[in-house]
Amino acid sequence: MSTAAPQPSPRVTPDKEPMAQNKKIYVLDCGGQYCHLIASRLRRHEALSVIVPRAAACDVPVAELNDAAAIVVSGGPQSCFDPDSMKVDPALWQLPVPILGICYGCQMMCRDLGGKVEEAQVGEYGAATLTVTDSSGLLKTAQNSTVWMSHRDKVTQLPPDFTTTATTSHCPHAAVACEVGGKRLYGFQFHPEVTHSQEGENMLGAFVDLCGLRGSWRMDDFVDEQLAKIRNKCEDGRSVFVLVSGGVDSTVTYALLAKALPPDRILGLYVDTGMMRKGESALVEESLQKAGLPNLRCVDASAQFLGALEGLTAPEAKRRAIGQQFLAVQRDKCKELGLDPEKWLLGQGTIYPDTIESGGAAKKADVIKTHHNRVPEIDALIERGLVVEPLADLYKDEVRAVGERLGLAPHLVWRQPFPGPGLGVRLLCHDGEDDDADMRAKAAQQATALVGATVSVPPLKSVGCQGDARTYRNFGVICGDYGRDWDVLGDAATKIVNESGSLNRVCVSLLHNKAGDAPSFSVSPGGPHTCTSDRFDVLREADAIATQKLTDAGLMRKIWQCPVAMAPLTLNGEKGEVIILRPVDSTEAMTASFYRVPFEICDDIASAIKEALPQISDVLFDVTNKPPGTIEWE
Repeated sequence: MSTAAPQPSPRVTPDKEPMAQNKKIYVLDCGGQYCHLIASRLRRHEALSVIVPRAAACDVPVAELNDAAAIVVSGGPQSCFDPDSMKVDPALWQLPVPILGICYGCQMMCRDLGGKVEEAQVGEYGAATLTVTDSSGLLKTAQNSTVWMSHRDKVTQLPPDFTTTATTSHCPHAAVACEVGGKRLYGFQFHPEVTHSQEGENMLGAFVDLCGLRGSWRMDDFVDEQLAKIRNKCEDGRSVFVLVSGGVDSTVTYALLAKALPPDRILGLYVDTGMMRKGESALVEESLQKAGLPNLRCVDASAQFLGALEGLTAPEAKRRAIGQQFLAVQRDKCKELGLDPEKWLLGQGTIYPDTIESGGAAKKADVIKTHHNRVPEIDALIERGLVVEPLADLYKDEVRAVGERLGLAPHLVWRQPFPGPGLGVRLLCHDGEDDDADMRAKAAQQATALVGATVSVPPLKSVGCQGDARTYRNFGVICGDYGRDWDVLGDAATKIVNESGSLNRVCVSLLHNKAGDAPSFSVSPGGPHTCTSDRFDVLREADAIATQKLTDAGLMRKIWQCPVAMAPLTLNGEKGEVIILRPVDSTEAMTASFYRVPFEICDDIASAIKEALPQISDVLFDVTNKPPGTIEWE
């Protein structure tokens, strides 16, 4: 896990484009999940890099890019075969500056210039091994290494004057280049901007060097700029009512607001939603008070939140209900304290992945999952200028860097991420109906044949992200004597997801891993299964057991995040639940790999959970990377 403190990087928006005199690298947004991350990574090399405003997106006229030193065309969720897919100004490819197309951007470049793009029989999602065939250009420092893929279409024929510079086992043109006639055109089918592409940062650094911008721009004064923006927004005497969860994002937001405004013009509200982890509320209140953050108030709204979730089973419906209740609690508190809602802005710890996954990063971006801080009611407040989000253009690693600059204690800055909706997105629900048994049986048979191990497909779906698009599909569980090698299991998971086409996630059973074990999962009787206090209590206890075991083993500081989820699944038709462990390694949450917890610790966790909670029928370990599986299951 990387602990380097990168330079934060603000996004260009239509009304706030920088007036810098220097040349810059423009990133054209095709709606990809990682578009803003590209600009952030380029700025690590001290080059001014900005996103073209989303109102223009990737089809901005070339005439508006006359101060470009280089251009990157991002990935996106569309297919080149879609007649409504996003397109660039055709004159773009003729500009005399370095141009890099990534994923969809690479496909579009090759298609526009006379190459051929086709739908592949097998998609690539997650890790792939890049074989460099030409180490010139952007691959000068890149050796054969792991890169992160997320695509179904691929380039099958190069345009004139292009050459292949790298391949993977499923992608014959994983990297391409044209350096003929003064052109400097480059294409990567993989995503160099994500941390899981091992040589990706060096490749982007080579691109910065190619356009001569390294060291031409710095952002050491990001905190001062944000403080000035907050004061400017509140210059008419308005104050900020900030919702705090105790997580990194909201804590850093609270600290920025407290530094920018007098104490009597900021009010922090911690809401106990009834969906917190064991002992969470007391810990958060104590930590924030010790940090010296002013005017913190706590409210127990658990009954209100649980009431709003009653009867809901769909993940999106749950997320929207939770977001609405946060606003309702804020309104109630304002009324109780006699505050004028027109003079109090709403402060949120929104970061850029929240916007990306909620589909708000570009005009054709896909909704992966609606975050509680991006429900329609909050979007309406943003339109009215009533929301303050000083971190909205940053990623988690950048937020941590800001927290350190503000002098926050390390345990607050480096705390594992915990979602605002809390366990509400980890308590999986089900309407009680199982209407896809035939599809699941076929998927299980296909997955079993692919990896040579027994694979069961439970009647439950999870959210995933494949090819920059949202998926909501079933998952597979490898059971029986599957061996105890995480690399083998990870490869099996990648193969199942990439080649089955009907699953987006794979787990292994920790309680049914003996030869001959081939359990069939079913929905626990008595559905529908919704968010109830009893179910939250069981999940809370399982989460506490797993957390304590990982802490005792010295792993909690090494694991980036470890969600513990619970699903209303059982074996042999008995009423029960299944616990799912999801430890991951990441930097900014845009990509992640599952964390290889030693098997003996996994066994210890599973046994302890089963002993303390006899209603648990199995403990699963998620061996899916992101993509194709999101970090949280909902």
